[in-house]
Amino acid sequence: MRDFHRPGRSEVMATSAMAATSMPAASLVAIETLKAGGNAADAAVAAAAVLAVIEPQSTGIGGDCFCLYAPAGGEVVALNGAGRAPGAATIDYFEAHGIDRLDEESAHAVTVPGAVSAWEKLLEAQGTMGFDEVLAPAIRMAEDGFPVHARVASDWAEMAEKLARNGAHALLPGGTSPATGDIVRHPALAATLRAIAKGGAAAFYEGAIADDMAATLRARGGLHTAEDFHDGRHAAAFVAPISLGWNGYRAWECPPPGVGLTALTMLGILERRGVAKGGPLDPLRLHRVAEAAKLAFRNRDALIGDDPAQPVPVAELTSDAHLDALAAMMDDASVLPLPPFEAELPLHRDTAYLAVTDRDGNWCSFINSLFDDFGGGLYAERSGVVFHNRGAGFRVERGHPNCIGPRKRPMHTIIPGLLTEGGVPMMAFGVTGGHFQPTGQSLLLGNVFDYGLDLQAALDLPRVFAHEGLLKLEQGIPDEAARALAAKGHRLSYPARPHGGGQAIRLDRARGVLIGASDPRRDGAAIGY
Repeated sequence: MRDFHRPGRSEVMATSAMAATSMPAASLVAIETLKAGGNAADAAVAAAAVLAVIEPQSTGIGGDCFCLYAPAGGEVVALNGAGRAPGAATIDYFEAHGIDRLDEESAHAVTVPGAVSAWEKLLEAQGTMGFDEVLAPAIRMAEDGFPVHARVASDWAEMAEKLARNGAHALLPGGTSPATGDIVRHPALAATLRAIAKGGAAAFYEGAIADDMAATLRARGGLHTAEDFHDGRHAAAFVAPISLGWNGYRAWECPPPGVGLTALTMLGILERRGVAKGGPLDPLRLHRVAEAAKLAFRNRDALIGDDPAQPVPVAELTSDAHLDALAAMMDDASVLPLPPFEAELPLHRDTAYLAVTDRDGNWCSFINSLFDDFGGGLYAERSGVVFHNRGAGFRVERGHPNCIGPRKRPMHTIIPGLLTEGGVPMMAFGVTGGHFQPTGQSLLLGNVFDYGLDLQAALDLPRVFAHEGLLKLEQGIPDEAARALAAKGHRLSYPARPHGGGQAIRLDRARGVLIGASDPRRDGAAIGY
């Protein structure tokens, strides 16, 4: 039980349904959708659309989406809503133009957005409502306006220069970023959402909206055509999820080109190393998490991509033999002499994760992202679409599995997670923060199942992140733990921003109680009934 003398909040509990998102209004819309007769799929899309309006730095219809869905009594399915590179995006083109890395603010970093395709696929396969119903709350907020929350205002201010530099003046009302509590409206986005509500995903990927997006990107040097957007309508697809037995449960992730495999690898390594006895902030535990990340990300950077000629050997990489070998490489006394794993890939931090479970026992673990804050800052003014810059995750390296190519999808860092026990969903979870996400999931699950923290405390706990050759410590890591980590050879740093932000819903199966929590690093909330 938490100390009620100290600032904080308790877990949210309910018996029928629960939604946990990064904004209270989105959580409320999810619950209202459920009470109106919708299910977890309907509520997830409704909440995602609201987040696209009121948390525009993190997510939107110009981004991508992944989902794990567990229908009541059925098998877990994965939805890959990653968009693809233009048909003209050949390695020959980039080599001929002397481009060896995709600039994060370049139109080349924009793959055709996959989110709207994914939303439609999820509603058609699992939902009970149409776009006209689930998009109505988001349209209303975009037209009538919404008050800007504190974290959104902070991120918006930090990105104001990027938005101005790229001509996204509609996102800087009055020439500046909105302050906390300011009312903001998105009329162009509202009109686009109305078109989708009436005409489905086709209204986004064909016709005037698609023409506006393609023209905006071509004006910035992009290779995008109307045909690329037309084909983007069918980019999203249901795929077989990947999983790993862990601590008596089964952990589920989306398959490559997402990095859910990296999270499973970390979980497998850490389970084999055992539980450090000094608590969740024991320096030995934090050291093991950092070293497991180095080992798991080495596989990620070498093998994960969207290349049929080089399929990712998921079964081999999650085998007992491979995980045993990785765990045996770890030294509890000192750091591994491995190179920084993200040296050639951009850092990003903005994504929106949400979890929903309904009264019928359907579970949805859902994530939508622009990659970086406001993507690369590129904005289609007439349609109100903020473009993600997910393509910056491609390599421009001939022969690499993650090399950019026509209609390829880049390696994706956004990973929704799901835990089952005996085939029954027990927990939906996600921790945003770009490359941090596998580490964030490992920390969260370890906090709950290895150390017995309640769900809210598990999200609240200070975090560490092995990144760019440094071990980045949030405020709250004890000084004695930091000294012990330094003594093991870690180069420490203290970032200005916290690591990620997460949400989770857990089922107390014995008592039939749903438990929800939302990360204090964002503006969100869990709501249940």
